[in-house]
Amino acid sequence: MAESVLHAVTVVLYESQDPINIGAVIRAMKNMGVRDLRLIRPCRYDLNRIEQIAHDTRDLVERIQHFDTIDDALADCAYVVGFSGRPQAARWQRHTPRSAAVDLLEYAQQGRVAIMFGREDHGLPNEALDRVHAICTIPTTEHFSLNVAQACLLALYELHLLAGDATKRLQAPRHAKGAPTKEAYEQAFTDMRNALDAIAYFKTRNEELIMRTMRSLVFRANPDGRELLMLRTASIEVLRTIERESRLAVQRALAEAGVAQSEVSTRASDAEAV
Repeated sequence: MAESVLHAVTVVLYESQDPINIGAVIRAMKNMGVRDLRLIRPCRYDLNRIEQIAHDTRDLVERIQHFDTIDDALADCAYVVGFSGRPQAARWQRHTPRSAAVDLLEYAQQGRVAIMFGREDHGLPNEALDRVHAICTIPTTEHFSLNVAQACLLALYELHLLAGDATKRLQAPRHAKGAPTKEAYEQAFTDMRNALDAIAYFKTRNEELIMRTMRSLVFRANPDGRELLMLRTASIEVLRTIERESRLAVQRALAEAGVAQSEVSTRASDAEAV
């Protein structure tokens, strides 16, 4: 199996102040298929505590690298995007997480790339921004109160989706069936038409237009085989219910007629006796 392009992506945290954020970033990385974390002069943290925050991430935790300077942390990176919410001079290329992912993965085909996040209180300083190729700002309301882990997750999510190869295949619903055949569709439409006709739905409506609309509705819904069969059996049950109720109505009428005839016969017999 070919190595994921996301393995060329590095997350860099500048002077992290809270171990919880480090753990939350690792958790985001594990979910999105990125494995390399570099810390520049971080706060003290306990590896066991990190794993309590980010379960089953020992493989990522063991890969964490520490650096004393920004230059050392970024030395082997061909392209770096710094995440910042501060207004900046126009000399930097500006990105959203989505547009940044496009450039990052393009450069990742050739070498290592990095996304860098700053301190929890003041973000990235100018000396860090001077070393990035572009700045990414996450669109928010005026509130703008994302923490480091939230911002990192948004960035990694866009990379994860664009890369595609790391996304796990979601299982189909347990009872899902394959796509219905043309024959199955036509059988369903016939039964639907018969059911509507049985309740006199077309008495004041244009049958052709109604059935055309029903076809359009069902095709837009794009049902699987089981779902289309459910529509068909519901239509058939309408017909069966009408037939059953009609039969019972006839039996009741005959029964009532029988009682009436019995009463006539009884009175005739009484009259003859007198």
